[in-house]
Amino acid sequence: MRTTLTLEPDVDAAIRAARRHTGVPQKVVDGETLRRGLRDLSRESPQRTAYVTEPVDPGKPALVGVHSVYDMLAYAEGEDFR
Repeated sequence: MRTTLTLEPDVDAAIRAARRHTGVPQKVVDGETLRRGLRDLSRESPQRTAYVTEPVDPGKPALVGVHSVYDMLAYAEGEDFR
């Protein structure tokens, strides 16, 4: 079967390098590359283990009911924060 493929520049360069290295025709390199890629795609990916985060009690909040940035700065840096 004949078909036309548009290759990205990096893929084209890799295929050309493979042809120079192996000395085989382009259609052989193309066919083998596609076969390997399709074979890899058809393999099942390994099962992943779910990550579980353990809950932690953060305790009582340091600031309760803070209604302004001024209050937070006064708490964090002291009343002389300016």
